[in-house]
Amino acid sequence: MRKNLSIMFVLFLSFSLILSACGTSKETSNDEGNNSQETKKTLRIVTDAAYAPFEYMDKGDIVGFDIDFITAVAKEAGYEVKIEHVGWDPIFVEIEGKQADLAVSAVTINDERKQSYDFSSPYFLSTNKILVKEGSPIKSGADLKGKVVAVQNGTTGQEAAEAILGKNSPSLKKFENNVLAIQELLAGGADAVVADNTVVEEYAKNNPQDKLVVIEDADAFEAEFYGILFPKGSKLVKEFDEALQAIFDNGTYTKVYEEWFGSRPELDKLQK
Repeated sequence: MRKNLSIMFVLFLSFSLILSACGTSKETSNDEGNNSQETKKTLRIVTDAAYAPFEYMDKGDIVGFDIDFITAVAKEAGYEVKIEHVGWDPIFVEIEGKQADLAVSAVTINDERKQSYDFSSPYFLSTNKILVKEGSPIKSGADLKGKVVAVQNGTTGQEAAEAILGKNSPSLKKFENNVLAIQELLAGGADAVVADNTVVEEYAKNNPQDKLVVIEDADAFEAEFYGILFPKGSKLVKEFDEALQAIFDNGTYTKVYEEWFGSRPELDKLQK
């Protein structure tokens, strides 16, 4: 009988504690509700952290312009973020399958991608450029004909090179990321790399010992705009577009841009 009474007492005490805890939680929620909106969830964001200076690994941490940018936008929208490196191709798989809330990874907005995904308004202006060794005879996009060109697979850099060399050209070498493409150039396995201007410019600037030259050809490569990638039909698009405009207006975007690139962004071209 003593044993049964003890069990009943423990159950009664546990039940009382649960009720007490529930009451405390409810009070906190009510107090917060008087002054602020309900706490929003943490968003899972995926990226390909092998694309410096936009996203890359530094001592085990994912850093880069895109990382600081998306953190600022999410904060403006009222969200916490959890950013994970999954690789380039898996980004699209996870977003299409709605396994992640959004992706940020220097993803160019184009009509083909719009068929399967939603995008935010543009947040970055870019164009493809050519990276070659000093003394290279390549001076323009047209000069890539007959040359071996390295690109990151599945990117607009690949598409730009294919427009010159042909889609199934044996002279086009495709790699998992631009780091590997550049290593192929340095090793003599390719005559040039075609990739986003910021990527090749930052690499050439930060690695002067490699003696690389960046070539611009506005006639061969059109301007591109990066956007935040969402699953089709995501309700987050509107919130993030509003938050994006807010950080354009309050100077946060300009501050992040200047910290990474040392110059002011051309906001007028992003807000047409």
